Amino acid sequence: MIYYVISWILEILLIAVPLLVSVAYFTLAERKVIASIQRRRGPAIVGIWGLLQPLADGLKLLVKESVLPSNSNTVLFVIAPILTFFIKSFRLGCYSIRRSNSFI
Repeated sequence: MIYYVISWILEILLIAVPLLVSVAYFTLAERKVIASIQRRRGPAIVGIWGLLQPLADGLKLLVKESVLPSNSNTVLFVIAPILTFFIKSFRLGCYSIRRSNSFI
């Protein structure tokens, strides 16, 4: 049973990680195109030709101070994005790469 759970988690990661990395680099390409259209330099600060810029953006997002609204339910405000991420991850896992021998 534990083998199937580990296999399921690895399948989710096998789908989600390349997807997130590709989205990060598509965003970098979009920023470079927009910069060239506006005739400015664009993201070229971090790494060679700005290739580490998506990594720096992700790191900044992780360490950024979060703002909690004073008139909202704080627990719900924090838990909602986490719950959404796990539901989406579970749904991605349901669309397994290998169709046979899957326990779902």
